[in-house]
Amino acid sequence: MNDTSGLLVLSGPSGAGKSSLINKIADVIGSYYFSISTTTRPMRKGEVDGVHYYFVTEAAFKKDIEADNFLEYALVHGNYYGTSIKPVKKALKKGKLVIFDIDVQGHDEVKNRMGDLTTSVFITTPSLKELKSRLMNRATDAQAVIDNRIEMAKREVQRISEYDYLIINDNLDEAAKALISIAKAARMKIPSLEINEFVYRWEAK
Repeated sequence: MNDTSGLLVLSGPSGAGKSSLINKIADVIGSYYFSISTTTRPMRKGEVDGVHYYFVTEAAFKKDIEADNFLEYALVHGNYYGTSIKPVKKALKKGKLVIFDIDVQGHDEVKNRMGDLTTSVFITTPSLKELKSRLMNRATDAQAVIDNRIEMAKREVQRISEYDYLIINDNLDEAAKALISIAKAARMKIPSLEINEFVYRWEAK
């Protein structure tokens, strides 16, 4: 595959399997950069700073907001999450596909600022019942946190129509095949400015 840049936004409820899908397709989608979010939430057991997230204080996060260093940011479950813009621009210049794992608020911001390059996918479980089961079986969060995630999932699902694609992650292999196809298409998306320039050159010849 010829490596051309693009933005691939993945959203969906916690427990839908976004991380598992990314790991599944990583070796077959060409050169890519997975955008690591910055967050003010506490580090969980097994997480590594700079690998899973960039963990910062709320004061440091707000300082970056004031400096306009985020492509998008949001307050989720009492903690800030954001995407630093510099590494994203650097990856795009190198012809990489930039992959985001962000919520619906973040999707709005990315689409508003870089809509021409953005391809978006909403990933979810087949049902609310299945989502509840996965969150409970994961056993990484307190019941109050799980309840909060379920309520947020109910709100997020109402906004699926704002995305380019929907993947129902019932079978990981099948969902991965769909996401690989979408990732390839995301690299081929042409900004409207380039389209206008092509039309101008085409008419001039």
